[in-house]
Amino acid sequence: MRKEIIQTKDGSNTLFVPELNETYHSTNGALQESLHVFVKEGLLYRNLKDIKILEVGFGSGLNALTTFVSAADLGLRVNYTSLEAYPLEWDSVAKLNYTELEGMRKHHDVFKKMHSCSWDKKVPISVNFSLRKLNLKLQDTTFESAFDLIYFDAFAPQIQPELWTNEIFHLVFKSLRSKGVLVTYCAKGSVKRSLKAVGFELQSIPGPPGKREMSRAVKK
Repeated sequence: MRKEIIQTKDGSNTLFVPELNETYHSTNGALQESLHVFVKEGLLYRNLKDIKILEVGFGSGLNALTTFVSAADLGLRVNYTSLEAYPLEWDSVAKLNYTELEGMRKHHDVFKKMHSCSWDKKVPISVNFSLRKLNLKLQDTTFESAFDLIYFDAFAPQIQPELWTNEIFHLVFKSLRSKGVLVTYCAKGSVKRSLKAVGFELQSIPGPPGKREMSRAVKK
């Protein structure tokens, strides 16, 4: 599918897919969304010095990059696994402006390595950050109590309804350790009901700029 680069309101880029009429990140601010939803309300909320993260939807790699930068600043050790069924080519991603933004400028080589490194194997990005990209659909995984935190960043329910079901959330519930957390930008009523139905304790919290609410689900 054809993809176009557009600028969001905070100056960061995102990709727009005309065929789906959907963007990879919020048009109100791609960088702000990543930092708020996944770093602030996920990584920092979990507050672990050594953390295992699963990301559903590697996409442009923005969440991996913001997590890398934040973890480096805080001295965290991160084992990052990311699922992506439809990988983007580096030539396309390289045109995004993420490493031209404040706080990101010295991380171009890291960002390139994240996209260029081998799939289906654990790759050291730095001393304290490893990345394992899996060219898989979430439905085809069998993780059991493997992660402390899940970044659920699939396309919206109206675009990928198959990823926002009780069956899928049961799968990710099993993949989390006790006290594990799932964070997502989505606060749709049916999604919150599904999260609760599989056993999560749901927290509806303020969303990033342009979005009133987001969801954080905790495995008690």
